[in-house]
Amino acid sequence: MLDVSVIEDAEAAAVSLDPTRARLLAELAGGPASAAMLAARVGLPRQKVNYHLRALEKHGLVELAGERRKGNVTERLMRATAASFVISPLALAQVQPDPDRFRDQLSARWLLAVAARLVRDVGALITGADRARKRIATFALDGEVRFASAADRAAFVEELTHGVSALVAKYHDADAEGGRPHRIVVALHPTVKPQVAAPDEIEATP
Repeated sequence: MLDVSVIEDAEAAAVSLDPTRARLLAELAGGPASAAMLAARVGLPRQKVNYHLRALEKHGLVELAGERRKGNVTERLMRATAASFVISPLALAQVQPDPDRFRDQLSARWLLAVAARLVRDVGALITGADRARKRIATFALDGEVRFASAADRAAFVEELTHGVSALVAKYHDADAEGGRPHRIVVALHPTVKPQVAAPDEIEATP
């Protein structure tokens, strides 16, 4: 089972978003189960569970893990193909965000568009690498910084911009024979808390 799988097809995305099928996916992410076992867990008739499982299997969201005999019946044990799923913007190709349409480094919506493009591009890389049975050279840096003031945050953004720009200028070689372009994305946003922030915790954009 994969840790994360990317859904790029619109029909597969629709199937995964159905509440009943999403519940079945969550159950099967925990381990293989038969339609009868799932029916008891989710409170649905076995025939209806089988119907949903066929739809999930058709789109590669679940797969056969094995079979077992139970009396005179052979049960199919199904499992989720991944522990979790991400829906790529490619599933809504005609209306997917385009960060090149407008550029505003201080806009949260532009950051969202950049993040959507990151999901789309990395998802496409994963899909292609899986088909070719190759690995992708990737790196991710994740951290958190607590600013004492808005002025400190602005200074951090300025230094970060200069630092990354200097690294890009140092290593970028537009004429390198056999070189391969790479996209770099550096994002900064307030840490999302589990609970809803109080009104006085939400900072207005000047």
